[in-house]
Amino acid sequence: MNYTQLTTAIQDYIEAADTTFVDNIPNFVKATEQKVYNSVQLPALRKNVTGTTTAGNKYLGQPSDWLATYSISVITPATGEQTYLLNKNVDYIREAFPYPATTGRPTHYAIFNNTTFILGPTPDAAYSTELHYFYYPQSIVTASTSWLGDNFDTVLLYGSLVEANMFIKGEADTTAAYQKQFDEALDKLKGLAEGKDTQDSYRSGQVRRKVV
Repeated sequence: MNYTQLTTAIQDYIEAADTTFVDNIPNFVKATEQKVYNSVQLPALRKNVTGTTTAGNKYLGQPSDWLATYSISVITPATGEQTYLLNKNVDYIREAFPYPATTGRPTHYAIFNNTTFILGPTPDAAYSTELHYFYYPQSIVTASTSWLGDNFDTVLLYGSLVEANMFIKGEADTTAAYQKQFDEALDKLKGLAEGKDTQDSYRSGQVRRKVV
């Protein structure tokens, strides 16, 4: 289902086509996307980027669309060995590695602010890094198509209908019916993303469901 088909379906279900309603359809859809993306760890929400540390600089920049980290690794230049860093808080990094001038291959990281990681110890060389992270993909509103629209359009449709029916102050039982359909679709999506797609996962930071 692309965005044009989604907007048509929303208007058909709600039976509303006035300008104010139509103008707010993007808000219904984006609110639904945000609910889904914060409720399910979808493989489609992950990215990998590479970077490079700077010798003597304990900070590493984040991508502009970064939301949360799945893993960070550093690669030893001479051997190509890839080592995953342990996630700690800033206080831990400051206490465990109190002297910035003491350098070595980083073993830990923390989220310093919304644009930067802090590493410990301070890198002693230019290490290649690989960041595996979560991000919000481009909305179907602006992209016309999306992973959700192509693969799980029911969760997108019924979530948007919940928002739309509340907007027009529709009957409570109708909103409840849409909510029930949305919840069921979301549960099935979780079964896929956090069950079938994570059977071989061993990292503790990833949500895993038992596959029935």
